[in-house]
Amino acid sequence: MSNAPEATVPFGFRDVPESQKDSLVRDVFSSVAPRYDLMNDLMSGGVHRLWKDAMVDWLNPQPRWHILDVAGGTGDIAFRLSERTSTGSVGADVLVCDVNIGMIAEGMRRAQEKGEERVRWILGDAEALPVADATMDAYTIAFGIRNVTHVERALAEARRVLKPGGRFLCLEFSRVEMAGFEVLYKHFSFTVLPTLGEWIAKDAESYRYLAESIRRFPAQAAFAKMIEGAGLSRVRVRNMTGGIAALHSAWRI
Repeated sequence: MSNAPEATVPFGFRDVPESQKDSLVRDVFSSVAPRYDLMNDLMSGGVHRLWKDAMVDWLNPQPRWHILDVAGGTGDIAFRLSERTSTGSVGADVLVCDVNIGMIAEGMRRAQEKGEERVRWILGDAEALPVADATMDAYTIAFGIRNVTHVERALAEARRVLKPGGRFLCLEFSRVEMAGFEVLYKHFSFTVLPTLGEWIAKDAESYRYLAESIRRFPAQAAFAKMIEGAGLSRVRVRNMTGGIAALHSAWRI
């Protein structure tokens, strides 16, 4: 029997045992699910909507595509994909996969309110997707990949489920590259954001974690190398709002 200590992984600024991170992240998103989209508006001044629109524009999804949206429980990306590709009775097949049942429940509630019937939902882990090999025309993930325990495994799963010629597109908070903006952004992230979390979602700690997780996530170029290391090709990066967020695009060749 091995007495070696368990490997640790980042959880915000803390390092926690690998076996604990999934449940810790699940607790965060269970807590914030009902106010998640409102908090995104407050966190970004509504700009996250423009980033998500830009993501869908760059993907340029087509009717009859099979699209997997990972960690997209509340449906923000999935609804855009469905609306963009719907022409009469024809549309893309959009499948949302999220590990958190609370986020999925919120997304399904929103879908019912919108009368959105094209989007489907499945409970599953980004590191072990319940999706067959080479079945997806596109894989999207927005503000989710920094929360997985093993980013490399999630990227490998993205490649596995994509068809040859399929597109990978990731929107994630990144490193500010706008001169003079870093200090202001840091103050907002670590002072204003937890305060908003306490006022709006009654949960300062979850939003403190979200701010910390952004700082621990690899910068644009480093993440691009991770995508290439997973076997995806033609990696391109677009900074959004001076690098507050970044879009990473790649293809399975």
